[in-house]
This record gives sequence, C-alpha cells and structure tokens, in this order.
Amino acid sequence: MKRTWWKESVIYQIYPRSFNDTTGNGIGDIPGIIQKLDYIKSLGVDVIWLCPVYESPNDDNGYDISDYRKISAEFGGQDAFNELLDKVHGYGMKLVMDLVANHSSDEHFWFTEAKKSKDNPYRDYYIWKDGKGDQPPNNWVSFFSGSAWKKDDTTNQYFLHLFTKKQPDLNWENPKVRQEIYDIIEFWSEKGVDGFRMDVISLISKLQDFPPLDTSDYGEIIRSYYANGPRIHEYLHEMNQKVLSKYDIMTVGEGPGIDLENGPLYVNEDREELNMVFHFDHMFIDNGPLGKYDPVAVNLPRFKKVFSDWDKRLHPKGWGSIFLGNHDFSRMVSRFGNDGEYRTQSAKLLAALLLTLRGTPYIYQGDEIGMTNVAFSTIDDYNDVETVNAWKEAEASGRDMKKFLNGVHRQSRDNARTPMQWDASAYAGFSDHKPWLQINPNYKSVNVAAAEDSVDSILQFYKEMISLRKEYSTLVYGDFKDLAPEHLQLFVYVRKDEAAEFLILHNFSEEEVTWPDMPKLDQYKLLKSNYASAEASKTLQPWQTKIFLKQRNS
Repeated sequence: MKRTWWKESVIYQIYPRSFNDTTGNGIGDIPGIIQKLDYIKSLGVDVIWLCPVYESPNDDNGYDISDYRKISAEFGGQDAFNELLDKVHGYGMKLVMDLVANHSSDEHFWFTEAKKSKDNPYRDYYIWKDGKGDQPPNNWVSFFSGSAWKKDDTTNQYFLHLFTKKQPDLNWENPKVRQEIYDIIEFWSEKGVDGFRMDVISLISKLQDFPPLDTSDYGEIIRSYYANGPRIHEYLHEMNQKVLSKYDIMTVGEGPGIDLENGPLYVNEDREELNMVFHFDHMFIDNGPLGKYDPVAVNLPRFKKVFSDWDKRLHPKGWGSIFLGNHDFSRMVSRFGNDGEYRTQSAKLLAALLLTLRGTPYIYQGDEIGMTNVAFSTIDDYNDVETVNAWKEAEASGRDMKKFLNGVHRQSRDNARTPMQWDASAYAGFSDHKPWLQINPNYKSVNVAAAEDSVDSILQFYKEMISLRKEYSTLVYGDFKDLAPEHLQLFVYVRKDEAAEFLILHNFSEEEVTWPDMPKLDQYKLLKSNYASAEASKTLQPWQTKIFLKQRNS
C-alpha cells in the first residue's frame, strides 16, 4: 500500500462561526482560530479542515458562496486568512478548505447574470427548465424540504436547487463551469492551501432526462436520482488531471449516495479521482421509518458491519475516512455513546475507536472535550435551515410536534453548531457578547479549561490516543479484522502487520460484559484503557475500552 502524509494524518475540523469570536459580534472568526493554534497543535493533529469562510449571504451558513475567491469580512477577510495559513504552516500543520462545487449562492455574479435573460452568456452555468403548466418541471424534492425547483419570474423558467432556494445547482455539463471550478482550485492551491473537502461532490453530474421520482424514500432518491450521475467519474478524473495532480494536496469528497458498490470508483488510486470520500452508511443508521427526525436505537452489529465492509471494499487500492460526527450531524457522544452517567467513558471509547480504525480520522471541534447535544425548548431557538424547514413541513402534515421536537433534540445539525466551550465564564469563553446560537447550558462543567486541568479528562485521552497512533504505524496501515461481528455489546477487532499486533475491545453498553472468546493474555500487554484502574482481563466495565499489544518478542 502506498504510504502518504494524508493517510498518516489526524484531521481537526473547525466550524469557524462557532469556534472563537474575537470581535464581540457573537460570530467566530479567523483571528479566533489563530488565537487557538497553540491549543490545536497541542492535540497532536496534523491538518485543520476549515468549513467555508468565503463571501456568502449565509442562507446555509457559508455553503452558499457568492465569491469563491474572497474571504468574508465577517470572518476577518483575506489578510486574516493569509496570516492563518502562514501560522498553520509555521506550526507544522496543514490547512484544508471546503470547496462547494455543486451549487453557488443565488447572489453570485454568475447567477445574477444568468437570470437576466435566456440568452445571457451565464445562463448555462445553471440548470433551467420550463414548468409543466403551473407546476415545476418534475417532482424532485430538496434536501431541505419542498420542491427542488424555483420559478424565476424574469424568464418564466425554473432553476434547480437541490438545497435551499438560494443555492442554485451549477450545470457541470457546461465545460466553462468545470473550468471555473478548476481555476478556483488552482487559485487556492497556488496560495498554499493543502487540500479540499468537496461538498456533496457526488451530486455534480445530473441525469439529463430529469426523470420523475417514483419513490418517497429519500435515501433511495439520493442514490438513484441525485448521486453518481452518468458523467461523475469523467468530471472527477478531468479535475484530477487538469489541476489536482499538479499539487501535493489531499482531497476528500462528501458523498451522499456513495455506497460499497461505487465507493472504490471514487478513491482507487489507479482511477486518479479523489483520495478519500465521506460515505454515510453509519450516519443514517438511527433514522426511523419517518426519517431523520424519527430516530431509532443504533444496532451495534449493523454499525460494526459498516466499518468492516468498507475496510474490505477499499483495501488495498483505496483509502477510507473515519468519522463519527461533523457539522451536519449530532454530537457523537450523544448519538453513539452515553452522554449522561457515562459521558466521559463513552467519549473516550469513541475516541479510541476513531483513532484505531484503518483510514484517516477526522475529529470535529468540541468532541475532544465530550461536547453533547443541546435540547432547546422551542423551535425558535434553532438556526439550521434544514431543521426549521423540516419543522414547518412536519407541522403542515399534522405530525405530533412534541415528538418531533424530541427528534430535533436528537438529530438537529445545530447540536454540533453550538459555540465551542472554552471555559466556565460568560458565553463559555467563546465571545464576550451573546453568540449567534445559544451556548449549551452544560458549558460550566464541559469546557476546555476544565479538561486541561484534569489528568483524566476526555481531552487528555484524545492527546494520548493521537500520540499512540503516531507511535505505531500498525494503527494506520495494519490489517483490520472484526473478531465478534454479531456481538450485541462488544466491538472487538485486531490491527496487525509485521511490526505489531493490537487486540482492541470496546464495550458499547452500560453493563459489565465478558468476551468468552478472549485469547490467552500471557502474550499481550494492556497498553491503554479509558478506565484509570484497568485489569488485563476479558471483562469490560460499562463503556470500557481496552487496547492490548502483543509482545514483539513473542
């Protein structure tokens, strides 16, 4: 297997709006990130992934870009970004930016021109269709509820928007559009940016007959109608050849609709497309019959199977991304752990899982201190456009709104977007003014300052696990095998190569559990546990992790 820096890196994701505010306007900014680089470096991470900081009207918090070459003044402008890039490199770290290439803002110059007339030079930068009578061109629905089409009265045609009405989809069939995107990649790469996380990149190639939907299963709609279009691999290969291959950068594509069957087509090295993708097989695992806001319990064997199946499918030509949370999902300790009595233990267990699987691990800001979901009492306290639109749709369809609010508490993207909890002072040390989104009320006990003062904190455990991964390349490149795939409470696997063998056990339950098939431990050393007093035995306490290393001389 080819060894590269991005396979060996640990990546830290920053949602700038919620990270650190230095201006007192309640919105995080780039100088706020610069201020915290010592902290980020202390984690031991190698790469910072920055969510969008471009010029934007913020209909979808920066994923609606109005100028791809301009850093928003709200975040500090270009000078602040230049300083950040220089200082990140000065710390020996790398910086990856978000690239949103499926759609732009409707306030982008391309679109303001495109909607002026049908023969405008920019018209074909977007996807326009005639309606059917007084109805949209077809019954496609947006990721954020409602029709995926909006009528423009100037020309009496509809434009496609798979996301908000202010995010018109770009027309990748137009070679000029593709070249615009490649030029943007080149622009930032020339400035020294070290790579790109490519937003919903699996959606850029559209079915040109725009067939009507014949299912209401949204997962199936994404897979069969929106993602993996007929020219997707042609476009990605072209992007690679024209610009990506010219720089020593990393690429990771966000991949709704990417599955085990087509995943290798995106990332196998001989295809020359992307380095990695984010698939979502484990991230929709708790969606119930009515979708995201109708959550069900996570089935552990199914959860484990996702990791095993993807590891087998990508090896040895491809490479995986390991993540359990980001800005689009709930807090991982609230979703996959126990954010009550066992918050500390389960947050550490999830850290150990993240950092001992094969693939590049991604840590989302705040997870390293065990930040949890928030339960705002009213929908009025939520900012996320997806959540708000889903609420309106549920209300209109007569859903039980008390039950739906409980679903919002579990699943809203705002769970991950509450401001970073730095200390126990007002507004959690994030700002000295009221922030754009309320602070999680538990900030007085869950914060960086408290974690740094404790030798047994979640934060310290993250640092130790990152250090362990750096010490043993086996935890990066070594083979992976699930030893108890059907066990309802334990996730047990081995990581091994010629240099070392690790036996790793995680107890995903509130009960003491014994693994009957545990091998004799006389050849193993208990290297790490998330419990201070851990024994080298086959019994695990609630939410306990044990990491064993087979003695090298055995």
